[in-house]
Amino acid sequence: MTSKERILATLRGEPTDTLPFVPRLDNWYYAHEATNTLPDQYRHATLQEFADDLGVGFHSIIPNFKGWRPGGYRNLHVGLGIYDLELSPWRVEFHNVGITESHNDRGETFVVYETPKGKISTTTVYTPQMLRDGITLHVVKEHALKSSDDYEALAYIFENAEVIPTYDAYEKYREEYIGDRGVAVALSAMWASAGHYLIKELMGFEDFYLERYDDKDSMDELVARLHPFCNKLFEAALNSPAEVILSGANYDFTFTVPDMVQDYVVPELKRQSDIAHARGKFIATHTDGENMMLLDKYVAAGVDIADSICPAPMTKTTLKDARDTFGDRITIWGGIPSISTLKESVSDKEFYRIVDDTLETIGRGDHFIMSVADTLPPAADFDRLLYLKKKAEEFGPVR
Repeated sequence: MTSKERILATLRGEPTDTLPFVPRLDNWYYAHEATNTLPDQYRHATLQEFADDLGVGFHSIIPNFKGWRPGGYRNLHVGLGIYDLELSPWRVEFHNVGITESHNDRGETFVVYETPKGKISTTTVYTPQMLRDGITLHVVKEHALKSSDDYEALAYIFENAEVIPTYDAYEKYREEYIGDRGVAVALSAMWASAGHYLIKELMGFEDFYLERYDDKDSMDELVARLHPFCNKLFEAALNSPAEVILSGANYDFTFTVPDMVQDYVVPELKRQSDIAHARGKFIATHTDGENMMLLDKYVAAGVDIADSICPAPMTKTTLKDARDTFGDRITIWGGIPSISTLKESVSDKEFYRIVDDTLETIGRGDHFIMSVADTLPPAADFDRLLYLKKKAEEFGPVR
């Protein structure tokens, strides 16, 4: 079977010839590429060639946040969570809004949006050191929403935004670059819903919960006004050639608390899942972080893939917890804590124990795609990656 066939069969609960191993290698690769420390045999290899030579599936759930659209606005709207990526199934154009941009030599980008309802300003940071550290996402230093006083201006921006489906580059990537190496996942958004969008990209953590406590009705009204924009992103991804759609990322019960997830994430993810399933497609959500008290929420949301489940010792949630809760309803993509690949953090003996425990916990291996969660860190020991590949191959057929 090809890697793509194994992944799709696993999602459908069908047999595979071996346990799929599809590690996320991009952060490790880009960090070593930036510092010229790739292994000698891969010094001039692309990420695709690197994965091919290793003989592992190609991970394409999380977008390449360095892959800007040629001729686009690049990082201009990153403060609004909008990355103008070449392989995105959509692009966003803002109308009837005055936009000014400035930069400094500390990697900061300042953007001001002028609207008839007031100003919105954002500040984001991205430095060469972040690239060397394998970080691809910008840091938001100043959020768009500071208080409920900004609601009208922000709603105006998105009510005047146009979502334009763009499939040409994505389809070429899917057919020619990914092919049978894996599944080319289409990004709906890194937030699962308009409510999730607020805490994920637009507001500071404390501001979100203070405003939600003080005047939830006003926040819910804003969520309702942002929903049409968010839904257009989902529809663009849904109508793409992708078999799998990514909706939502970065959950942790300490900041995306269970009642917030129940209110703002579960209903919309369930709606999206039902629509996708009717079209024969799968929904993935990026479930990194501490998932205590959230596992049952993913089940209620009807998603197909819990990408980047990271178990103990990095979190308090065990892989058994996730397997017991998900059963055959959700496929786990992950399972190997990234810290276990670091020699300075985990001894060889402990690493082998973690791997053995993982393989014992997954039982017959159904609904499990082995990967390092969240990602292979830049300081990971290369031999440990090769050992994971070996153990996946030795696992044998999944029935």
